[in-house]
Amino acid sequence: HVQLVESGGGSVQAGGSLRLSCAASRVTDARFCMGWFRQVPGKEREPVASIFLGTSYTYYVDSVRGRFTISQDNAKNTLYLQMNSLQPGDTAMYYCAAEPDGENWNRATWDRASGYDYWGQGTQVTVS
Repeated sequence: HVQLVESGGGSVQAGGSLRLSCAASRVTDARFCMGWFRQVPGKEREPVASIFLGTSYTYYVDSVRGRFTISQDNAKNTLYLQMNSLQPGDTAMYYCAAEPDGENWNRATWDRASGYDYWGQGTQVTVS
């Protein structure tokens, strides 16, 4: 089955950058969509960005658009999240997610955590 392993989190000062990686096993079908979500204690998991592997089309939540970039490396089966101009409000546990059937992935649905079947364990990002 699909396994997702995140890495790249850490502590950084405001204005700095980090690149998160998500190593994905058994994610080879172009119909997959993948995403990054984040969560702070006591709050619901919120969407950050998502990508449809077949077309590389992307969506971003407004608060990160222009600062974060989601991308894929098919040869390495790896999903990335380049995060620039980090702010304290970006502090959270970041999770990688994957959905094998991207048929219903669109502007209205990409941000629903319930739409993704597979999740990684998360990587912590702290911005001070």
